[in-house]
Amino acid sequence: MTRTDGRANNELRPVTITRNYLKHPEGSVLISTGDTKVICTATVEENTPSWLNGTGQGWVTAEYAMLPRATNERTNRHKVSGRNQEIQRLIGRSLRAAVDMNRMGETTIKVDCDVIQADGGTRTASITGAYVAMVDALAYMIDMDIIPDLPLRGNVAAVSVGVVDDECLLDLCYVEDSAAQVDMNIVMLDDEYVEVQGTGEHSTFDRQALDEMLDLAKKGISQLIKHQLSALDL
Repeated sequence: MTRTDGRANNELRPVTITRNYLKHPEGSVLISTGDTKVICTATVEENTPSWLNGTGQGWVTAEYAMLPRATNERTNRHKVSGRNQEIQRLIGRSLRAAVDMNRMGETTIKVDCDVIQADGGTRTASITGAYVAMVDALAYMIDMDIIPDLPLRGNVAAVSVGVVDDECLLDLCYVEDSAAQVDMNIVMLDDEYVEVQGTGEHSTFDRQALDEMLDLAKKGISQLIKHQLSALDL
């Protein structure tokens, strides 16, 4: 099949990660994956949820939202949907997988992911961009003598894959996602899986298709991690 933007089946959309996008947050990123654009900010708070008080452990959490005209039709501002709650929990779980919170002290990093333009893959772009914003927030904590070094376990990034017209595709745009027979979101910490979300939207899928999609996702995520490292000058 010919994809809407002419990409190969195993090709990511163009990716740009712009650090220090906003003035005030300890970490801030604008990530663009094709026509999907997300602002990710990371805020450092020198406290933790009450259930962590006295443990010496830190915490990472996330919130996710879309601007009213991020999509073709306007959505009501401040409407917290079940979908948004599910996505922000996914982002939080993914970021926590990348951090040794026992080395953070009793501090919290709150990440906000605000989609300013949506064309598919908003949750995966949010995770990939939020990681970079979080690393900058951790670097700020080092500069402020809150922690001695980066408490990272590795790089975390995410990408969508799916089956469209019986072909496995990497990094689905909205048109492809809407027509997908199978839709998956994959989160990885370097070479290990953090989360695999897969649904047979309009058909079932066999082990061969699953393996092909997982291989596509791993290839895409390895490229996204290179973009993260380049943006962080690592």
